[in-house]
Amino acid sequence: MAIVDGGNEYLKPRNFALLFFNDQPQKYFPYAQIDVVYFPDDEGGDVIEEEIFKGPLDHQLRTALRHIRNSFISERIIKISGQAEAKRFFNYPYDAIEEALVNAVYHRGYDIREPIEVRINRNSISVVSHPGPDPSIKFEDVKAGKMVNRRYQNRRIGELLKELDFTEGRGTGVPKMRWACKVNGSPEPKFFTDDGRLSFWTTIEIHPEFLSESVYNPLKKQIEDTVEDIVEDIVEDTVETRLTETELKLLKLCLKESRSRKEILIELGHKIFSGNIRKALKRLKEMGLIETTIEDKPSSKNQRYKITEMGENYII
Repeated sequence: MAIVDGGNEYLKPRNFALLFFNDQPQKYFPYAQIDVVYFPDDEGGDVIEEEIFKGPLDHQLRTALRHIRNSFISERIIKISGQAEAKRFFNYPYDAIEEALVNAVYHRGYDIREPIEVRINRNSISVVSHPGPDPSIKFEDVKAGKMVNRRYQNRRIGELLKELDFTEGRGTGVPKMRWACKVNGSPEPKFFTDDGRLSFWTTIEIHPEFLSESVYNPLKKQIEDTVEDIVEDIVEDTVETRLTETELKLLKLCLKESRSRKEILIELGHKIFSGNIRKALKRLKEMGLIETTIEDKPSSKNQRYKITEMGENYII
């Protein structure tokens, strides 16, 4: 595989070997990592959640993509009157996100002390890498997605990504992103680079029909019952048969006193405010079992969650 170089007296691993066959490539290539950053209230809000993925490049890719797929990709099914097949689509086409992130790993400059960043807000997902496209590619062509450059600076990395079925290595990345967006009914992907070609952005916008919600939550489960129906069902059944384990823990945690997000994370043994916790709090609030202390500012850093009288009755 030619992963080492030099004479027998002084064999040295090659750069791509350090990136793929080394548990800590950041030791030799600082910030050779993928940061997934989520802005629940968009980038002007107070709440920021992030996950940092390190290790061998293929491990970074797999775990980061798995996290994005499980936490931020939602499917919607719409039944159409008089038609047997329902309309199915996702808030973001996963294949387009995967292609954008693989391209970033392939083409980034590993001598640059900047991570690959996946920025997720309520209406779009952007993948940012450094540097930007080769200066020989016109700015207008970058914007139009017509980036034809047959000289790849990380050819060996591309070969390994191809062996691992991440890419074809034939300049098909942008067309595949466009096709995935088209099939899903999503807007065309957008591409941007700055005048100095210091960075490259790929942005996938949310499917238009997900914008119909007043507040978009990428972790929201699709349900056909209304909140009133759910509450009525809960009244008829016991908590054990209707609430998840996480929901039960949260309800009991708030029984004695109101709890902040930080206190909830500590008590449950979590490091970040994960999708399961967020969904559990949202469902408990919809059921009327808990309520927030600052109702008009749901994302306030001083926000606390307290149990309601209905919630106390369920526990007791």
